[in-house]
Amino acid sequence: MTDRLPYAEEDLLPLSGIQHFAFCERQWALIHIEQQWAESVRTVEGRHLHDRAHNPLLVDATDSRVVTRAVPLVSYTLGLSGQADVVEFLPVQGDTPGISLSGRTGLWQPRPVEYKRGRPKPDNRDAVQLCAQAVCLEEMLGVPIHSGDLYYGQTRHRERIALDADLRRQVAELADRMHALFTAGRTPRATKGKHCSLCSIVDLCLPNLTARPRSVRKYVEDEVHQPT
Repeated sequence: MTDRLPYAEEDLLPLSGIQHFAFCERQWALIHIEQQWAESVRTVEGRHLHDRAHNPLLVDATDSRVVTRAVPLVSYTLGLSGQADVVEFLPVQGDTPGISLSGRTGLWQPRPVEYKRGRPKPDNRDAVQLCAQAVCLEEMLGVPIHSGDLYYGQTRHRERIALDADLRRQVAELADRMHALFTAGRTPRATKGKHCSLCSIVDLCLPNLTARPRSVRKYVEDEVHQPT
């Protein structure tokens, strides 16, 4: 992505939105363009897990690992900014590129760790968010990052994610489309499917109404005047 033109500071979008966008473009637009949101059990539990991960008082540093939390992130090639839940720094082995850390000897390799409340997803929307964080870190620190971890609160297990070329290409494509829709101020029409039952703002989205154009009269007949 080195040949991509950089975005300006005022063009940056929230990095966390790329996970929403990969899940459902309409969900992302309702949240980030129309500023609509609704709390659910899932979102509250997820926020509590992230609050713990973002607590800067939870320090973990040994000779074999240094942990930083709530790390500010920015990528001007993707046009995204946000925070990493956790970035671990591990001692460099062999000829692997790394960075220097204040008060510590040798070089250290960064690895982003993203915390999620539930279980691994059937798609790669969590991996997309993790990869976007890695791209930010690469730009900021000047070292390549080949993998990151997803930690799931329900399973209490880490999943190692390879940040390969296909995943990076998907991240770049999603970021470009996010910017295009945001600039146009356009909210896509709903695409009704199984994912709707997992959406925290399905009552705001109204997929039964917006998935296909219908007249007001037809909507009233179908949705309001139901037989008792």
